Amino acid sequence: MNNMKKFIAVILLFVCSAAAFAQSAATPIMDDEMRSSGKIYVVIGTIAIVFIGITIYLFAIDRRLKKIEKENKD
Repeated sequence: MNNMKKFIAVILLFVCSAAAFAQSAATPIMDDEMRSSGKIYVVIGTIAIVFIGITIYLFAIDRRLKKIEKENKD
């Protein structure tokens, strides 16, 4: 369980630092083009689907690992 807490802490720090560095004064030209054509929603949707898939996969692996550890203790 200690490793899971470390993993969550690292992810949280990464997200916070990424948000801090992502802020810039000038907006890129590509941003306006993608927003006006509606492609930005496809990009955001794809990123969300990949993130959700990885999260589900990690929780499934964690559950299987706990089951194996429990069987080995008995």
